[in-house]
Amino acid sequence: MQLLMSGNEAVALGAYEAGIKVCSAYPGTPSTEIFENLPKYKDALYCEWAPNEKVATEVAYGASIAGVRSLTAMKHVGMNVAADPIFTAAYSGVGGGFVIVVADDPSLHSSQNEQDNRWYAKHAKIAMVEPSDSQECKDFVKYACEISERFDMPVMLRTVTRIAHSKSLVEPGVHSEITPIPYQRNGAKYICNPGNSYRSRAKLEKNLAELEKYANDCPLNTAEMNGGKVGVIAASAAYLYAKEVFPEDTSFLKLGLTYPMPMELIRSFASKVEKLYVVEELDGYMEEQIKAAGIDCIGKELVPTMYELNPQILREAIFGEKAESVDVGVKAVSRPPALCPGCPHRGFFYCIGKRRDCVVTGDIGCYTLGGSAPLNAVDTVICMGGGFSVGAGMAKAFKASGVKKTVFGVVGDSTFFHSGMTGAAEIIYNNADMIPVVLDNHITGMTGHQDNPGSGFNLMGEMAAALRIEDILRACGYENIIIVDPQDLKAMDKAIDDAIASVKRTAMVVRRPCLLIKREKFKKRLCAADSAKCIGCKKCLGVGCPAIMVKDRKSCIDESLCVGCTVCAQVCPVGAITCKED
Repeated sequence: MQLLMSGNEAVALGAYEAGIKVCSAYPGTPSTEIFENLPKYKDALYCEWAPNEKVATEVAYGASIAGVRSLTAMKHVGMNVAADPIFTAAYSGVGGGFVIVVADDPSLHSSQNEQDNRWYAKHAKIAMVEPSDSQECKDFVKYACEISERFDMPVMLRTVTRIAHSKSLVEPGVHSEITPIPYQRNGAKYICNPGNSYRSRAKLEKNLAELEKYANDCPLNTAEMNGGKVGVIAASAAYLYAKEVFPEDTSFLKLGLTYPMPMELIRSFASKVEKLYVVEELDGYMEEQIKAAGIDCIGKELVPTMYELNPQILREAIFGEKAESVDVGVKAVSRPPALCPGCPHRGFFYCIGKRRDCVVTGDIGCYTLGGSAPLNAVDTVICMGGGFSVGAGMAKAFKASGVKKTVFGVVGDSTFFHSGMTGAAEIIYNNADMIPVVLDNHITGMTGHQDNPGSGFNLMGEMAAALRIEDILRACGYENIIIVDPQDLKAMDKAIDDAIASVKRTAMVVRRPCLLIKREKFKKRLCAADSAKCIGCKKCLGVGCPAIMVKDRKSCIDESLCVGCTVCAQVCPVGAITCKED
């Protein structure tokens, strides 16, 4: 029986079938659903949300050292966080098979950049496999475990958004119960001091040479000979696009194991065709290595280096054929993302955005939208944890240049546990004149409401210790911790004033649960606008709530969107907006 599965669902099934025992990750689109699907196999494996990607990698690697197969997963920018242990794990090698799933995001669908993480495999000197559909997502997990154990190295399984989220048919297999490798102390292998790592470096190069021999004759790399005129080398989603675009007499070399590159196989394939194309998304990763080997090919001089490919883009790039289009006379309305109706972050950003003497350094999460119109409250968003650390740097610069600005550094609760605690320590230790703010909505909101160390539950659905953010801040040395409900705008304004005026080291916890997941705990209320009282000042539009609109120059509220948070009612200067129980 075949199942229709997304790539992420298939990776989870693959982990179960491969006999993986320990899985640890931090949520990040487009990889999140892998771990959201793992708890259904919890009778056979353990899975968890870790505080960040580095911790997740170290947990999974520790399980590998202890002798069981393990897996970690992250989005592409998470690899930057996890790089430290990954580079060293390449030298030390593995016990049980160790798989690192990395999901790249071409076209930045939900990311701050679109880095091509294939270079990480080459840079860290670890094997890399790239599935091109959901069936391969499942199958390649098992291959990755076997390659990891055979060649004594971590294996990176790299997907992209289109593979992770698209669905295709999968033929389920059976669960494999893998006997754990008995743990034995091995300091020469796993204690990474200079002397041991010096010897491990040579071993790694030997293993890579053996792996390249395997790559030239393994089931993951296959040639499809259909003619000798044109040949295409491709992997992952780019292979599927190329299959749609090139004519039927085109030959293909489909690569599933892409580091190390199978140069003997590539050279043999190239010798059988008159013209060779290399089709890949983002960087010319394969093309650069193929050309360096002296093999003539056509690649990035035609294929775009930015954004996600599709058959139409590829057809125009290779053959100059533009896709036909039909004007149906309807234009799509631009709809930029916005904070949800009732989002607890809205009150904070509305209040702080009115203050011209403040700078707000933001972070990665729902609250990034605090920088969008009409709130326009955020000055910077760089990376996870940067809300505190970037703010500390700006505060130092303002002090040095005599600029009178108060810096508020903003992170969410999940980001605080991910990489905000070190920034909080930086502010205290190096005496940065700024105010750290944790927007605590009790959940990891942006990636789909995953639990975190402050939520009281773990990925397995069990109750867990809920870490108190204010206790951690107090332990760091903050003497004055202001806790405020952001939907009380008067209290929110006062909290900001008090924080600015405080002579003690001050931090803020802006706390209200995300309404999308905690709604059952609150009475259902709806706001309504009285058109007779409304003066058309449009101040209510300034809170940026999707439920508020203007009709006949008067404000009105869409009851299907309203959640009764009352922020708009507090802003209205004439009392035209009231709240009622549903």
